[in-house]
Amino acid sequence: MALPDIEIDLLRAFVAVAEAGSMTGGAEIVGRTQSAVSQKIIRLEDLIGRRVFERSSRSLSLTDDGERLLGAARRMIEFNDETMRQFISPSVSGQLRLGVTEDFIPQQLPRLLARFARTYPDVTLELTTGMSCGLLALLDKGELDLALAKKDGAMQRGRIIWREPLEWIAAESFEIPADKPVPLVLLPHPCSYRGLALDTLEAAGRSSTISCTASSLTGVQAAVAGGLGITLLGRSFLQPGLRVFAASEGWPPLPMTEIVLLGEERAQDHLAKALVSFLTESLTRSTLQIAA
Repeated sequence: MALPDIEIDLLRAFVAVAEAGSMTGGAEIVGRTQSAVSQKIIRLEDLIGRRVFERSSRSLSLTDDGERLLGAARRMIEFNDETMRQFISPSVSGQLRLGVTEDFIPQQLPRLLARFARTYPDVTLELTTGMSCGLLALLDKGELDLALAKKDGAMQRGRIIWREPLEWIAAESFEIPADKPVPLVLLPHPCSYRGLALDTLEAAGRSSTISCTASSLTGVQAAVAGGLGITLLGRSFLQPGLRVFAASEGWPPLPMTEIVLLGEERAQDHLAKALVSFLTESLTRSTLQIAA
């Protein structure tokens, strides 16, 4: 018996709704009306003979079958897009020296860069990672073509391509006695998160102490996971064993963090455009937030 084909646009609607958590949010992602997206989900469920969402008047969640389908749907969309890009997009080749801050979606970055290499096999990507201030120095000296760096008060240039909430993050079992200062795990100066954490707690009337200064974000995560204290990082740094300490628990609210792309005006135009286009398409499908 011949198996039916799954249309890519049905999968796009399904993934968008799953990641947005609602039909309305999914419709905004794919640029269709809510009723059109709802019809696509119904067609998909009819095609596979399974329900992919549990619906109620107040919530929408994936069924077990929906969870199973989600990973496969993402892979099929990714393969479709990579294949079509090879034929529709102009050939791109050359060397691109890219600097990426450690703050930029650490769980997703290796996968994104691997996809970029598959999509543009004739582009040699020379990657440098580090703190934003160091990457900016390399860019200004001409040792990088493009840099993805954290935007802060001292650095207002560049185009925002990524935005996500900052969170207070600690081990799931972490507790602070009421009469003790908040123990903080931070990067050394001039990390902007260090100043933000100290200033935010002080403004909220909470005393703090630096229990650990780590030399890298990996070290911060390890110290936090070990229960040495609480830190301030983007939501994408959450991993098993850690949790967010939210405003509803009495923690002071935090702003969004923003990642900017710098060097576009000096980089080879076709290489810069290829990278920007790739990141924009990839991050738009992410569960976090890309800047408009």
